[in-house]
Amino acid sequence: MSSVTEPSFRESVDLMFNRAVSLMDLPPGLEEKIRVCNATYTVRFGVRLRGDIQTFTGYRSVHSEHMEPVKGGIRYAMGVNQDEVEALAALMTYKCALVEAPFGGSKGGLCIDPRQYEEHELELITRRFAYELAKRDLINPSQNVPAPDMGTGEREMAWIADQYARMNTTDINAKACVTGKPLNAGGIAGRVEATGRGVQYALREFFRNPEDVAAANLTGSLDGKRVIVQGLGNVGYHAAKFLTGEDGSKVIAVIERDGGLIDESGLDVDAVRQWIGEHGGVAGYPGARYVENGALLLEEDCDILIPAALEGVINLSNAANVKARLIIEAANGPVTAGADDILREKGCVIIPDMYANAGGVTVSYFEWVKNLSHIRFGRMQRRQEEARHQLVIDELETLSESLGNTWSLNPAFKERYLRGADELELVRSGLDDTMRTAYQSMREVWHGRNDVTDLRTAAYLVSIDKVAKSYHAKGL
Repeated sequence: MSSVTEPSFRESVDLMFNRAVSLMDLPPGLEEKIRVCNATYTVRFGVRLRGDIQTFTGYRSVHSEHMEPVKGGIRYAMGVNQDEVEALAALMTYKCALVEAPFGGSKGGLCIDPRQYEEHELELITRRFAYELAKRDLINPSQNVPAPDMGTGEREMAWIADQYARMNTTDINAKACVTGKPLNAGGIAGRVEATGRGVQYALREFFRNPEDVAAANLTGSLDGKRVIVQGLGNVGYHAAKFLTGEDGSKVIAVIERDGGLIDESGLDVDAVRQWIGEHGGVAGYPGARYVENGALLLEEDCDILIPAALEGVINLSNAANVKARLIIEAANGPVTAGADDILREKGCVIIPDMYANAGGVTVSYFEWVKNLSHIRFGRMQRRQEEARHQLVIDELETLSESLGNTWSLNPAFKERYLRGADELELVRSGLDDTMRTAYQSMREVWHGRNDVTDLRTAAYLVSIDKVAKSYHAKGL
């Protein structure tokens, strides 16, 4: 299939939006207001590196300000362009609305290959980019709050937060200008794993509903399910690690930029990750079959396919050959609009990106709240919770003594019950609740309307309706 007929990422988002709004009764003006991107700022700045001045191009797009601040990551990649950033900003709007995070949608990017620069050079570039955005309030705790994305992480977020604080020395909430920071720089426990953990919670909720599992021609639980992961970066790695370590799933294939690995008996995710870190790719990994054209593994038979890297990896050229019964979009836009049509006709169930990878923005919301409240989650109530639990344990042990010690508490239960929830447990609890609630809101539309045949359309309907109601409340 030629690239002319393949919709771009931006076109795919618009096509999916149009499919959903055709099933809604929105005034044409409001429909257009929700669809279009409010503003995109393009910045070109120079940084002196290696004895010369290098010019970089970056973007920050604001899709919707129905709620503020707006929220969205900053990615570092050579493929960054205005269309991609605007499409990602739109997805952020719908994603935040779906999981009820009180943000509008935004996204940023810098056209750069971070692997080509030393750490101190990346810091200079990042700080200058942050300066250009912050002086226009495109980084601000109350207006625009970035986060990590492809090519960025805790390190870059710490640099951005520090740069903003240097420019706004009296802003007591300066740390809330960006999320995804390291713990010692105002971050929150569980943020690094958040998107991958959200994928796990999304799959768990899907498998709690036998009707949905049957729709994907699957049975049972996650235990024993054969999984293929495309992209073993932060998101793909954590999703694979949690599914194999906690749910009994089996990762039979991993796809990376230099090829793929397949082993029907299951791969050791940690060992593969370590190999990639040491060798820069999967080539040469012992104990699994290496496939030079990794994309071919997208077409291998499996129960669950997790595309967790770039957009558009499942497209018109390979969608007909995809054999997965269930696809969960851990990346943004990995399935094009054209491929989506083909897969739905085949009976493949797709858990859409705006829901599946919302774990990152959900925990970012928790981090933002933590920064604004200036207190660690659990600090006030943890010991009081433990003291209350101790009262129950004491009474049970008194009862045991009165029965002649014929019955006693399981030591493992006692230890777990007496431990009050720390920040990480509270974050995971909040994320689990968010993913469950959001899935049920999609599921209600999916099964409750005859004109809605897939989860993606249901997700768009739920999120667009929430955005529309926000605009109505504002008087638009």
